[in-house]
Amino acid sequence: MSVVNITNIKVLNNPTLFTADYQFEITFECISELNDDLEWKIIYVGSSESKEYDQVLDSIMVGPVPPGVNQFIFQAPAPNPDRIPPSDLLDVTVIIITCSYRDQEFVRVGYYVNNEYIEEELRENPPDKVIFDKLYRNILADKPRVTRMPIKWDSEDETVKLNQESDDVMGGIQEQHFSNRSHPGDSQGQIEQIGFMPPLQNSGQPSSANYDPMSSVKIESMSS
Repeated sequence: MSVVNITNIKVLNNPTLFTADYQFEITFECISELNDDLEWKIIYVGSSESKEYDQVLDSIMVGPVPPGVNQFIFQAPAPNPDRIPPSDLLDVTVIIITCSYRDQEFVRVGYYVNNEYIEEELRENPPDKVIFDKLYRNILADKPRVTRMPIKWDSEDETVKLNQESDDVMGGIQEQHFSNRSHPGDSQGQIEQIGFMPPLQNSGQPSSANYDPMSSVKIESMSS
């Protein structure tokens, strides 16, 4: 299994205004001492149509990381709405947390986010121009999608092998559906993905699964 494993992520301010900071309490376990820091990022998917609208809300280096259980709060500002297509400001998108070691991304956790008005009149008749001080976001915090990639850690021979068992990666996840696929050009192993539940409509019911914003941010290459 990986040298670093996320054991829990807690969304601290949810639901809240669209303009509020994102706050995640991240707990992870490190099974051996690391020579370098971990890089964590929070990415907001601005549109399912193109990756060019993705926004890195913040990127931080965490270290030195001692063996054992570690915890920190990762806070990042809300996305810049001017960089989001107007048609994608409302409804469903995705927020992603990634972690990398020596420029090798080895885990990402994604959540669906529903941006909507809570006032009935605005929901039924949304204005042409978004009123951000009345727009709320709701992260589907109990339905994360976890993707783990094998990387090389401190030893050149230490290539992480993925655990193929259906384990509880994120604490509150009880049922997970795994699908493994080889990554193009990857000679180290397989990428392990845990599927999302479909996004929520305004009715609170899952919509059809043809909406896949993760396709706009999926990993295109891996460092060896």
